[in-house]
Amino acid sequence: MRKGLAAQRLVAVFIAGMLLLNYPLLSLFDRPERVFGIPLLHLYLFVVWGGLVLVVAWIVERGPR
Repeated sequence: MRKGLAAQRLVAVFIAGMLLLNYPLLSLFDRPERVFGIPLLHLYLFVVWGGLVLVVAWIVERGPR
């Protein structure tokens, strides 16, 4: 049962990643503004990507507890 829960969480993270990295949200961050010298779109992409990697690692390492 728990193994199924981890799989469901991974599917949810995948869907969230698809939504966060899709056009409508990306267009919100496609501006000429910079944060600490980094373009806003690049910062958004790396923060979202890193967050998704951390969440997936947390789910996988947690295992079927």
